[in-house]
Amino acid sequence: MLQFLEYSMIGVASGGIYVLAALGFVIIYKSTNVFNFAIGEMMMIGAYLFYAATGQLHLGWPIGILAALGGSMALAAGIERGLLQPLIGQPTIVLVMVTFGVGSILRGLAGMIWGPDIIQMPDFLPRKPIFIGDVLIPGKLAWGFIAVGTLSLAFILYYRLSRTGIAIRATSADQMTAESVGINVRRVSSLSWAITGLLTGAAGIVVGSLNGLTPTLGLVALNVLAVVMLAGMTSVGGVVVAGLFIGWFETLIGAYLGGAWQSFMPYLVVLVMMTVKPNGLFGEQRVERI
Repeated sequence: MLQFLEYSMIGVASGGIYVLAALGFVIIYKSTNVFNFAIGEMMMIGAYLFYAATGQLHLGWPIGILAALGGSMALAAGIERGLLQPLIGQPTIVLVMVTFGVGSILRGLAGMIWGPDIIQMPDFLPRKPIFIGDVLIPGKLAWGFIAVGTLSLAFILYYRLSRTGIAIRATSADQMTAESVGINVRRVSSLSWAITGLLTGAAGIVVGSLNGLTPTLGLVALNVLAVVMLAGMTSVGGVVVAGLFIGWFETLIGAYLGGAWQSFMPYLVVLVMMTVKPNGLFGEQRVERI
């Protein structure tokens, strides 16, 4: 029983990282209807920017975090302004393929600049394990969960209570109506991408610190997509529940059945669920009237 509790706590902590990146995915989809396939590579670039600032320029981790998050926001805003806004009015599949191409370019650039080998990022998360009763949680994972949990909560409160959050929700509901009441839809789109850059950059820093840094770090986005699909493409609160569940389930499967089962079982659960609820557990069912 103690081992089960330990694996469960580790799984929930791992799932918290998925939540942060999934929130970034959902906010873009809600405000622009763009399926962002570059989400994993945006995480990876955030981690590399942190490494460049701390491990190569030796600026210290507080400045490194600020530089990485600022760079990630600038990158996300640049993608939206430079590549996606000129394509407004094009079929959705065109925008999706642009994000897919951007992800491939970012992955290639990271390999050219930093190489393909695993890089150990400078430690900024405490290593000392945390005990909850008799349950041991690795220190870096626990503090990483606290960091991403705090940022996730801050974002959800901002999204629910701020004027910008209200504008994003109004835009996601009906862009034409939002424009008619004075909301600048293009500005909302740019802000959504910048916020996503912040969230994914932070998630990338934590993932890189826990697992090491390579150009393939972005593959963690496959788990993020499973979270988003399980929750529903438009549910901000739903991705919190789904992310924690996927992290917990994935860890238990790996612990008791092995890595081979761990690699596909979460997706099997998602596919089975979608045959029953195509919009996800918390997704909105939109009805189009002719």
